[in-house]
Parts: sequence; structure tokens; C-alpha cells
Amino acid sequence: MNPAEPPTASVTELPAEGLVLLDVREQDEWDAGHAPGAVHIPMGELPARVEELATLPDDRPVYVVCRTGGRSARAAAWLNAAGVVDAVNVAGGMKSWHTEGRPVTSAQPGAEPEIL
Repeated sequence: MNPAEPPTASVTELPAEGLVLLDVREQDEWDAGHAPGAVHIPMGELPARVEELATLPDDRPVYVVCRTGGRSARAAAWLNAAGVVDAVNVAGGMKSWHTEGRPVTSAQPGAEPEIL
């Protein structure tokens, strides 16, 4: 494996309990539908907001998710290279998350969640 490539896990490989999920999608994508309990920091804001990740548990990996896995792979690689967290890319992103039947919620009360 290329050292710049982060470890990757499919949605089916993710733990059901104690999952630490970092969503790096844009605000409109997050608002439309996201995983309950996920931390939201858009990819472009990561360098400026990296201190927020210090509040995450350091005894397990941080699974990084976007829409389909491209942005999250880049974000996870950056986080690992910077030594910020033990980051794992979620293959297939929120599209796979939703397809696998994992819970999705909307930021808009009463709105049906969707994955943009």
C-alpha cells in the first residue's frame, strides 16, 4: 500500500457501537442527511479546525466519510500524515452508508433525510 493512501473500510466493516465518524462534506450535504452522532467539519476547513478533533476519543480510529469516498480519502490521508488522528476512509461514503441501511438524519426538523 502506498504510504499516502489511508486505510479504508467498507460500511459493513464499521463497528456498530462506539463508532467515531467524521463527515467532511459541505454544509448543504450535511444538512440534507448525515449519520446521527457524526462530527461535521468540511474538508476545506480541516486545517483551521483541527483542534476540534482533540475532543474525539483517542483509543479508536476516526472513520472519515464524504459522499462517495474521494474527499474522505484525501482528508484521512492528510489527518494521518499530520499525525492528528488515526483516520480510516469509509469506502463508498454516505451513499454506501445509506444503501447499507445505516441511520441517516436531517438537520431540518421533520424533513426526510437524503444523501446529496
